[in-house]
Amino acid sequence: MPRSGRRPITPRPLALAALPAALLALICAGPAPGATAPGAGSPPRTDVTTDTRPAVRALAPGGPGSPGRARTFDVAPARAALERLLPRHWRQFTLVPDTGAGADTFAVSGTAGAITVRGSTGATLLTGVGWYLQHVAGVDIGWPGDSLGMLPARLPAVPAPVTRSAQVPHRYALNDTDDGYSGPYRTFEEHQRQIDLLALHGINEVFVQVGAEYPYYRALQGFGYSAEELRQWIPGPGHQSWWLLQNLSGFGGPVTERLMRERAELGGRIAEQLSGLGMTAVLPGYFGTVPPGFAARNPGAATVAQGDWAGFDRPDWLDPASPVFAKLAAAYYAEQRAVFGDSTMYRMSPLHEGGKTGSVDVGAAAGAIQGALHAAHPGALWAVLGWQDDPTAELLAGVDTSRLLILDGLSDRYNRLDRETRWGGAPYAMGTIYNFGGHTTVGANSSVWIERFGPWRDKANSALAGIAYLPEATGTNPAAFDLFTDLAWERGPIDQRTWFAGFAARRYGRPDAAAAAAWEELRKGPYSTSSGLWSESQDSLFTARPSLTAAGAAYWSPKSMRYPSGSVRRALDHLLKVDPALRGSSAYRFDLVDTARQALANHSRVLLPKIKAAYEAKDLTRFRALTAEWQDGMRKLDAVTGSDPSFLLGSRLSGARSWGADRAEQDRYEYDARSLLSVWGRRSTSEGGFLHDYANREWSGLISELYAPRWARYFASLDEALVRGAAPRDIDWHAFEAEWAERTTRHPNRPSGDPYRLAAEVAAALPSAAATR
Repeated sequence: MPRSGRRPITPRPLALAALPAALLALICAGPAPGATAPGAGSPPRTDVTTDTRPAVRALAPGGPGSPGRARTFDVAPARAALERLLPRHWRQFTLVPDTGAGADTFAVSGTAGAITVRGSTGATLLTGVGWYLQHVAGVDIGWPGDSLGMLPARLPAVPAPVTRSAQVPHRYALNDTDDGYSGPYRTFEEHQRQIDLLALHGINEVFVQVGAEYPYYRALQGFGYSAEELRQWIPGPGHQSWWLLQNLSGFGGPVTERLMRERAELGGRIAEQLSGLGMTAVLPGYFGTVPPGFAARNPGAATVAQGDWAGFDRPDWLDPASPVFAKLAAAYYAEQRAVFGDSTMYRMSPLHEGGKTGSVDVGAAAGAIQGALHAAHPGALWAVLGWQDDPTAELLAGVDTSRLLILDGLSDRYNRLDRETRWGGAPYAMGTIYNFGGHTTVGANSSVWIERFGPWRDKANSALAGIAYLPEATGTNPAAFDLFTDLAWERGPIDQRTWFAGFAARRYGRPDAAAAAAWEELRKGPYSTSSGLWSESQDSLFTARPSLTAAGAAYWSPKSMRYPSGSVRRALDHLLKVDPALRGSSAYRFDLVDTARQALANHSRVLLPKIKAAYEAKDLTRFRALTAEWQDGMRKLDAVTGSDPSFLLGSRLSGARSWGADRAEQDRYEYDARSLLSVWGRRSTSEGGFLHDYANREWSGLISELYAPRWARYFASLDEALVRGAAPRDIDWHAFEAEWAERTTRHPNRPSGDPYRLAAEVAAALPSAAATR
């Protein structure tokens, strides 16, 4: 039986006659003088007896400034999204396409029960609906959680017609790592829900990574590689984000051709869904990643070994200036078109995080990469991540920067930033990465966003052209998602205190004094952290590899509290006092569970130093009492997170297994998912690359099966040492974690327990807010 959300694949050969002339010429040009044909000497493809590629999906141009944009559009996709979002109220909206209103503009008007929204695209119509829900109806559809149950049967009238236009043309979403950390084994319905939410919040450009391996797989079989070699080289879905960034290969595989075809079909449906709403599906571009031995199999090719990334061998880089590059790029884009259709924006970051240039002229290479992109997709935008030292001045000097967009991943992390000087006036989008690895930690540098966005946009010679929503994992922080996306649509500066007060009112469906007090505490604490060193808050010590001196779980996370912990503790007390009539929403449940979880996590930083002091004082009685308190806290943590669907390990694991055709394949994909959450990779990457626990998160099942037993093992070793009067025994933590990653134990994928009761038990077990720092 097909998996939910998938349609049967319809085989369809690539129609070469439909390709642009420049691309067709590249494909048909044949080998360079003196070279053998690509793939000469390669084994015959006995595994492929017919063309089984997914059907072509034609994407209409959807990005800002797209050539040939239609003057009208089909409103049906937006109407279908509205029906999904508001199943009880969608009939009370009339959606009117209005391309004459100007790009990225919506207007909202109407009487009770009859709301009219006009918009320039399907997505903009949904943004208008989102504005109405927040500012007129007073409810929230968050990511995650909503308060739609508080809507009256008849929707309220719009007091006066309202028109809004986006303040920047580019509203980009999704980090290169999002598919890995948020869920590489999701269904189409889950991705569709994500698209609906992004449109509702004004996003118009979305990175589509699912199925990106398939064009590589198809194209490289024409350049000397067998299907089997490529299936071994391509990593499992959980690790493909970093393969596309040219950081690793092979881990978590091998993948099957069936899996790749099905993922490609899924990615094509995602791109089709975006196109139908007038949004841009941002697709991975080709910049030179090749398997080992490429130059030996393709005369005229020049490759540069990329060395090591966090203990992984990086894939080689094909010099874009070499003659074979244009042919491989053309083949890649042709295969990509056959699955995903055309787009107007492509995502590439050559030399990401320490890539080696060798003797390659970076400027010439960048020009060749852009040239190959434009041969396949004339005038397409190249989206490049602004991260560490990238993009370099050498890269920028080699390209037409008017067709470039830099996604600034450091806008809110450091001070004294001058993006115009740094990038020579190249267009950029102000971005935020407030979440790394999918950490379940509340907060963001939201005050920094507000302080910088308007002045950066309005200053003389500003190159700011958009926003870039780039957390490494999405779906963990509804307040940050709401506020950051609002930046692009608000005409004037946002007052942070006023914004959070409004958020508190709509989050649970109507104003409530206790809810307002809770969110004011959260605003002043975790949502007002400063720039300078970090863009995310600290993670939990419960999820850290055990040590009496543990200061954080992930190696690259903050090592101390970034805000007074009492703010979260007080917020929990206030949330428990919210009017019982408002406690039934999924928004309230998520926020209550998340705040209780965070209050417990913060307490771990108070408790561990006490355990250390007791151990060093050789006070066995106190040591046992404190470690019992720690372990009881972890039991409470597992229980409270188990009461909300957003915190369940079982959902992640069952999703991974659902893609396997047999037990062996199911186990392989489960290992792919588990390893990313724990050891991340092999011992060399986990230890030497410091990647273990990089993707730590406080999830029910993960706490009870990995984190709590890990701490129990450690405390038992310390207890034994105190009793024996000897040094504690060494523990091979990587072996402990690797054994967990290889398990196939089952966990619930549905929540259980009363979140209010469990959160109240957490609050009762913690010191009062007055006693916290």
